[in-house]
Amino acid sequence: QYQGLAGRSTNEVLQLYSAHGQQQKLQRRSVVTQLHGAIKRLKQDLKSLHSFALELLKDFQRQSETYLYQVLTAVQGIQLQNEAMQMFQIKALDLQQSLQEVTERYEKEKQKRRALHNSLVELRGNIRVHCRIRPLLPFDTAAGHSISQDGQRNFSEKVAYAADDETVLVKCSRPGHASINKTFQFERVYNASESQDTVFADVGPLLTSLLDGYNVCIMAYGQTGSGKTYTMLGPQLEENFAFSIEDESELGIIPRATQEVFRLISEKPPGSYWVEVSVVEVYNNEIFDLLAKDSCGKLFGVKRDVITTREGKSDVPLLTYETVENASEFLHLVNKGLQLRVRHPTLVHAHSSRSHLVVTLTITTIVSGDNFGTSWEDEQISQRLNKEVSCTFPQKMRDNKSTSSSRASSPVQLEATEKMKQVKTRLQLVDLAGSECVGMSGVTGAALRETSFINRSLSALADVLGAIAEQRPHIPYRNSKLTHLLQDSVGGDAKLLVMLCISPDQRYLTESMQSLGFGTRARQVQRGQVKKKSLPVPSKAK
Repeated sequence: QYQGLAGRSTNEVLQLYSAHGQQQKLQRRSVVTQLHGAIKRLKQDLKSLHSFALELLKDFQRQSETYLYQVLTAVQGIQLQNEAMQMFQIKALDLQQSLQEVTERYEKEKQKRRALHNSLVELRGNIRVHCRIRPLLPFDTAAGHSISQDGQRNFSEKVAYAADDETVLVKCSRPGHASINKTFQFERVYNASESQDTVFADVGPLLTSLLDGYNVCIMAYGQTGSGKTYTMLGPQLEENFAFSIEDESELGIIPRATQEVFRLISEKPPGSYWVEVSVVEVYNNEIFDLLAKDSCGKLFGVKRDVITTREGKSDVPLLTYETVENASEFLHLVNKGLQLRVRHPTLVHAHSSRSHLVVTLTITTIVSGDNFGTSWEDEQISQRLNKEVSCTFPQKMRDNKSTSSSRASSPVQLEATEKMKQVKTRLQLVDLAGSECVGMSGVTGAALRETSFINRSLSALADVLGAIAEQRPHIPYRNSKLTHLLQDSVGGDAKLLVMLCISPDQRYLTESMQSLGFGTRARQVQRGQVKKKSLPVPSKAK
């Protein structure tokens, strides 16, 4: 750049330097101008940004105020709701306490009403009727009745319900049939979930009447497969149809009743009571003694007959009575007899009982002939009586457990003297065979004949109850061996409880309605006040 200046004059050099300086000055001026423009634009952007920030701040403040108001409103609402909830809880507690008080009063009134009703039943001689609705079971499944994937049956198939502990509701609507919506009232109704303990809790009080001088009869009535044998005996073993005693909670009325009877006897003076048991079945209108033994001592069913004595009582001559001293001996005997009971599988029930089972406990009370009356409470008289019994009846006779071939040959009766008297009370426990619809059970041949006899005997029982209810001059007890055998119990000389057993399934609606109708008619029977056998009363010292 400076090499070209050599040889030039001073003026030329100065002119060049001046031109160069002006050029640089113009360049600096251009850069400054550009910088000034950029700064101006930056100031404008900054101003715009400041305005936007102000607007954003104002908007944020407005939204904050709005949200704060909403939060405060929500908090106030929650506080009001909490206050309302507290008031509601206070009212709910008051209502709960009121409901509890009303429930307690209701239960007390219900107990009073039930006690009055039982007193009325006693005075009229009415038949107590309880109803038990069994749960739906796997064998209820049949063609046209599906089961859901979880194994539960369609709820619509259930038509019988326990509306409360005294009412059965039958509600059903079937295509092509009139809808049914009926209620039935009984002394007690058990739903499908209630246990054997609950059932016996209502039956047990009757047993105290035995030692008070009354006869007692408990019978289970219902169609085949409705749970009668389970209710009366408990679950049965598959191999021999005996009932299992391993699970005490599953025991039925018969074993529990025997345990209760011996418990009550244990509270009395030793030697003052004698207990005998008989087991019979009514099969094809014939009576069979299930405790009879052959020459080898083996049990086998022997046909017996039932007669009416001069006193108008029914009796079975030559019937086997076994003396038992505790519940275990009784259960052993009954289990042995059950192995002879006739059963036959049907389409409705694989182990259908084909006979009526009657288990009878005869309790003989040994009393002094000078002390007959109406009570047995004086301790001194009891001790004196116990001493007399011990003298009159040697221990070896009381320990004798051999089979007696008839009631007349029992050890008590053989040793009775004029000084000692006997009062006999009887507990009959009856597991009736189930009524059947031949079209559903599918039986043929011998089983069909069995069904005919079963249905006829149950019809005869209904006829007897109808004749008693209408107070006819003639009661047709002899139309069936079953009614002839149960004449004393059904006819008014016993406190009678009928345990209706029904299935809730729609398939068995007809049979369930028939059973409920039978129970309703049975409740209407008035037999007059049940007679009490004379028991000893303490004589006052002179």
